[in-house]
Amino acid sequence: MKELKRPTSRSYHDYLISSLKDPEHATAYLESFLELDEEGREPELLRSALKDIIDARLLLNNLSEAAKQHYEWLDKLLSQNAVNEIYTLIEFLDALGYRIALVPKD
Repeated sequence: MKELKRPTSRSYHDYLISSLKDPEHATAYLESFLELDEEGREPELLRSALKDIIDARLLLNNLSEAAKQHYEWLDKLLSQNAVNEIYTLIEFLDALGYRIALVPKD
């Protein structure tokens, strides 16, 4: 019988960051955090997801200075618990019959 090894959290993180280099994967990953219901939301989760995507882009050397600045500003807001405001906007749009969709730019 072949012995299977569970990935360590470090190897999983490396795998995750590598997979997020693909814009389609990164889009789906971020959408999954934006679609969490109220019970599943934890402020650090969205912040961590954004950091994972930034790390992947940095590895690709594909992050503009403007994007870095926006990320730093957003990360500062999220560290002050602005995540609730983001989810409130999503819930408001849902109540109006809309939803936010993420689509990779060409």
